[in-house]
Amino acid sequence: MSSDTIFVLNSGSSSLKFGLFAAAEDSDVRAIATGNAEGVGSNQGKISLKTADNKVLYDQPHAIDTQSHALQQISEQLSKNNLPAPAAIGHRVVHGGPNLTEHQKITPKVLAELESAAHFAPLHVPVELELIRESQRLFPNAAQFACFDTAFHRTLPECAARFPLPENVWQGGIRRYGFHGISYESILHALGKNIPPRLIIAHLGNGASITAVANGHSVDTSMGLTPTGGIIMGTRPGDLDPGLLVHILQSHKDDATQRVFELSKLLDKQSGLLGISGLSSDMRQLREAAATNLRAKLAIEMFTRSAKKAIAGYIAILGGLELLVFTGGIGEHDAAARAEICDGLQSFGLVLDPKSNRESTKQIAARESRVQVNVVPSDEEAQIARHVRRLLR
Repeated sequence: MSSDTIFVLNSGSSSLKFGLFAAAEDSDVRAIATGNAEGVGSNQGKISLKTADNKVLYDQPHAIDTQSHALQQISEQLSKNNLPAPAAIGHRVVHGGPNLTEHQKITPKVLAELESAAHFAPLHVPVELELIRESQRLFPNAAQFACFDTAFHRTLPECAARFPLPENVWQGGIRRYGFHGISYESILHALGKNIPPRLIIAHLGNGASITAVANGHSVDTSMGLTPTGGIIMGTRPGDLDPGLLVHILQSHKDDATQRVFELSKLLDKQSGLLGISGLSSDMRQLREAAATNLRAKLAIEMFTRSAKKAIAGYIAILGGLELLVFTGGIGEHDAAARAEICDGLQSFGLVLDPKSNRESTKQIAARESRVQVNVVPSDEEAQIARHVRRLLR
């Protein structure tokens, strides 16, 4: 067993990204190999594995029933390709509830706390718990660590974290937790010493959120108690009038359990870009259809409008803006979305350079812009590895 090899698991709704990392200089890490299990929960999945210099070690279709099944297949490929066994394993955990607010080693007490907090993110935490237990079985000698998406946002002031509800609700742990924290941390790492006092990061993908960062700390963020809130997403609606939810529940005539199940399905799987367009949750498909499909065009317009509103609001919270960063699948690759979001922000001194934006260069602001605008790839796996390396000391 290598003394410094860190294995990272980043679980998504239908995918499992992973990577093997080794310690590098200045407390950083370097990738040994990375990969992805796609199509988890289907018989049309695929597992890919490549070295840090992009040599393909494995790329084959697989029927993948669960995240644990994916991990079993991944473990087998790591062994077959003579990759080093990990000394430690880092897990991305979406929600730690009110009591797990910092990245930490997984102990029986932490596992019990995670189980009790599973209701805060019922679509994510039970799957992540299953993955943790399977990794403990497959790698019994490796230390296990949980890195929480909510940890970055523990600096939110109460005026941002608290919902306008009675005190007993706040005391019961109902608050704005925020998500995509590991992605945001990776952006700050990439910026290094160039983190300005007033920064906004837009993580735009199938899941999307926007965060205001003051002096390196999260001070407001669009997602709330769950990853369903905030701006419009691929299949999630973002913020809604709460009375709308009551209306939907009251309009169903079946039993209460069924009503809640159907509402959860509506909010997590059937809304957002998919619900508006009736076509797809994938921005690329909507772009292709928008010229002739009015609902696809409307979905794009609503998405970019919601992101623009959040950014403008956070400029007010920060009292100005030095840097706007786009990241995530849409943020990094959809030049049109970036242009549409920034159109109208000129009054804040933000002007894009059309050519740089089309080419998705690192810096896309126009020369006359008073606000810098950067495109920065997120690297959650490396960021988890950095945390694990620090916690191993």
